[in-house]
Amino acid sequence: MRLKDKVVIVTGGTSGIGRAIAERTVAEGGRVLVHGIERADGEAVVAKLGAAHAALHLDDLGDPASAGRIVAAALAAFRKIDAVVNNAAIVARSSLATTTAEFFDRMIAVNLRGPLLLIQAAFPHLKATEGCVVNIGSINAHSGQANLLDYSLSKGGLQTLSRNLANAHGTDRVRVNHLNVGWVLTDREYAHQIEHGMPADWPQQVPAQFAPSGRLIRPEEIASAVVYWLGDESRPVSGAVVELEQFSVIGRNPNKSSAK
Repeated sequence: MRLKDKVVIVTGGTSGIGRAIAERTVAEGGRVLVHGIERADGEAVVAKLGAAHAALHLDDLGDPASAGRIVAAALAAFRKIDAVVNNAAIVARSSLATTTAEFFDRMIAVNLRGPLLLIQAAFPHLKATEGCVVNIGSINAHSGQANLLDYSLSKGGLQTLSRNLANAHGTDRVRVNHLNVGWVLTDREYAHQIEHGMPADWPQQVPAQFAPSGRLIRPEEIASAVVYWLGDESRPVSGAVVELEQFSVIGRNPNKSSAK
């Protein structure tokens, strides 16, 4: 029970990595405010976890007022907040040729401003519990894919936010750590690749360059890592940026097969 009696807000907790984090939080003895935008998915998660351990709040992180409502929902359900996991994000393709001001603004509003405002709203409660924040970033924060321009920019900003707040608020005893996640096989990622023309068995055909282990990372494996940073065993570390990928990200030069 590594999270016994801790109350954790998980944004984007109704599916994928967020759902896995919510499930693992409860399995480790915690309680979770599951945030999302899809009611049916959210109700299914809460029903599985049980009303004593989980509560649902639906809200659009693009609305600046959503942060206050999410915090109020967590307090109404569980009376305190020990941690915030900023997991929710829009993942959508764009490039220099295709991006627009409206697209950029929406991406930043949800992926970067939303986490900032939620931390701000929760901060007095995190300070009272000497709690923590775990921001779920992406390896795209370092430079990103050519067709994920705006998304990559938003994750670069989130990484800076994590480091900045860790430096600024260490004496408040609120820890802020950051996980840059690689390619994870969520239900949404599976469907996304199908929509872009991949075959039904594409997860079994991922090139070794992207999955040296022979498979993609599972959401449950990301959740296992998150538990460490949410729990007391990671104290007093703050400001860590950890890559959760199957290979070294920075400066990587992929192995090339010998010419035949």
